[in-house]
Parts: sequence; C-alpha cells; structure tokens
Amino acid sequence: MATPHIYVAIPAMDELQDLPLSLQDLAAQQVRVPFEVHVCVNQPEEYWQQPDKKEICEHNQQLLCYLRQYQDVSLQILDYSSLGKGWRGKDHGVGWARKILFDNILAKSNPEDIIISLDADTRINPNYLQSIADNFERHPNWPAIVVPYYHSLTGEEARDRAILRYELYMRNYAINLLRIGSPYGFTALGSAIAMRASALRKIGNITPLKSGEDFYLVQKFRKMATIGLYNEEMVYPAARYSSRVAFGTGPAMMKGNQGDWNSYPLYHHSLFEPIAQTFALLPQLYHQDVHTVFLDFLQESAKSEVSLWKTIRQNVKDLPHFMQAFHEKADGLRTLQFVRRHQQTRPMEDEFALHQNLSLWQPSQIPDWYYPKIGFKQLTVRQLDQIRNLLLDYETELRKNVDR
Repeated sequence: MATPHIYVAIPAMDELQDLPLSLQDLAAQQVRVPFEVHVCVNQPEEYWQQPDKKEICEHNQQLLCYLRQYQDVSLQILDYSSLGKGWRGKDHGVGWARKILFDNILAKSNPEDIIISLDADTRINPNYLQSIADNFERHPNWPAIVVPYYHSLTGEEARDRAILRYELYMRNYAINLLRIGSPYGFTALGSAIAMRASALRKIGNITPLKSGEDFYLVQKFRKMATIGLYNEEMVYPAARYSSRVAFGTGPAMMKGNQGDWNSYPLYHHSLFEPIAQTFALLPQLYHQDVHTVFLDFLQESAKSEVSLWKTIRQNVKDLPHFMQAFHEKADGLRTLQFVRRHQQTRPMEDEFALHQNLSLWQPSQIPDWYYPKIGFKQLTVRQLDQIRNLLLDYETELRKNVDR
C-alpha cells in the first residue's frame, strides 16, 4: 500500500491574526508522511459593497498576500474573497468553504490519503499530524476520527467563563451519550475531525450548511461505520466571540456572556434513561412492536401511521442489520431532539443537574467547595476550569473504552 499523504483543510475569513499561529504549528510538525495545507480565504461578494464589512475584505486581502509569500509548509490557496471571487447568493459560509476545500483535495488525493479538518484559530502540538496517521494505521476500518479538544483560556474573565460554561455543556452531553452506549456519543467540531479520503468520497462530501455542517458530516461517517473517538493528541481551539454562524462556540459564548444559556442546558443523567431502556429492548423490537417514550417519539417524528419498526423488519435479514437500521433512524439529531423535549417534563437547574451527574460519575473526585446549590457565577474561573477538567478526564476514559 502506498504511503498516505495528509491534507489539512482550513477555512479562513478575517483570520490575519490567528492563522499565522496555526501555520506556525503546522510548520513545526514532526511527521513521517508528506503533508500539505489547503486554505480557503472566503467571504460573500456583497461585503465589498457594505461599509461595515469592508474591513473584513481588506484583512482577507492582507491574508492572501501573507499566504502567497509563506514558504514554511506546502500551501495551496483558494481565493474566494478577492473582488469578483466571493460567494454569491445564499451559498456562502464556513460549510461552503469546507466543501470547496474538500472538493479540491479529493480531486488530487488517493483513497488511502487522510484529510484533516482544522480551523484558522486552532493550535496543535508538534506530533498532531503523525498521531492521526498512526491512529488510522492501527484502525484500518475507521472512516473518520473525532479528535478530543480543549479550549485554551485567554486570561480575560468574561471570555473564560463563557467558554468554560460552553465546554461543560458539550462534555456533559457527550458523557451522557457515551454512558448509555449511543453510537452518537461524540462532539463534532470543525477543527477536530480527521477522515479518510475514500470515506469522504463515499458519503458524497460534506453538506455545505451555514452552521452544523461538522455535526452532520460526522453523523454521516457514523452511519457508515464505527468511528474513532480517541486520539493521543488533541486540538486547542480558541475561545472567541463570533456571530458568523447561527450556532456553535462563538454564538454560544456571545449569548452566554449576556446570561442566556437556555440553548445549552446541562442535562440530567435521568433524561437518557428512556434511550438506554430502548437500546436494551432492541432484540425484542426486532420481533414485535414495544413501547417506550423514546420509541414513541421516533414513531411520531417519522410522521407515518405505519409502524416504523415493522417496515424495517421487512427489509433486514437479521438482528444486527435491524439494530443498524434502528440507529440510522434514531440518529444524533433525533436523540438531541428527544432529550430537549424530555427535559421539559422535568426542569432542573443546570448547577444541580451537573452536581448530581458528577456525584454519580466521579463522586470521589468532587472538590469540597463544590456543592449542589452553588451557582456558576459564585465560582472562580479556576474552579470552573477544575470542573471542566473533571469532565474531560471522565470523557477521555469513556472515549478510550469505546475505541478498545
């Protein structure tokens, strides 16, 4: 088999400050396989006519000049920002930038090659690329790896509080899914995904959404085969306020900084029990219809009077194929929708829910100063970071167990 090449795909809009640091990290990689970096500098064409967006256009032009002179790594530049080259109409944003990058890479890559999705504000250690290559070599059946992440703190209290609270949300949700054995127990970040070129080609590339394109990409891979959830090296995304996408890290931080965390609750572990109960009943469901709250929700979501499970039974040959078909219906999106709806029946304060979860998961690790009714606003940044690290350690343990 030929030695795989690594292609790093980075979308960039107004990234003159951060991208040079990411390129610096890439130039320092200690990697035994060839790699090259593809950067898509992009913006809507209409920005050139909007006074409040003109600065973005100018920064993108400065970034292009910088990249054209950059020689420390093999670099391919896609210009979707210069006058006359920007996005037109509704097709624009980070999803389209990633699609263009992946299209460009797929046009020249071999099936065994590796594509690493990164963001312009994300830092990596010198062994990151090699760790991905080694991981794929050890697991030849994985189509993709969801890489562990860890947001860097800034020293600015409001920003650090916002990113830590957002990480608590993401890690708490992922842990709940991993504990019940959900195939969708992952956190999809555009800066933390690695994939085989053959797998990306097989699923027909990324769906270029304006937000959430990374989640749907990983979900496609998971419906194809088991994906990797652990990697020895992680990525370190920046903690930045941003309104470029409808949801995700940047918008969450902006809303959270104003005290609004309604879209990012800390779900209590009991909300996932009906899903776990349903998983345990799948051998029975293969033979006849049964009812759980989760199954009833899935049937309702299908918007059909015909039994969803009867239809699947008629089209599969055995229980393993039935279970696979079930999880394609009960996917990550449906799971999140169910948990959100189920939460409305048992509202609970975020702080109390998280404390109860930690009391179940890591009772011996809970600090003396952390008790159920203490509000996050009463905790210092250092204390919030300590809770973040407790969740990280437990999540890492669960990720490793899945990959064994």
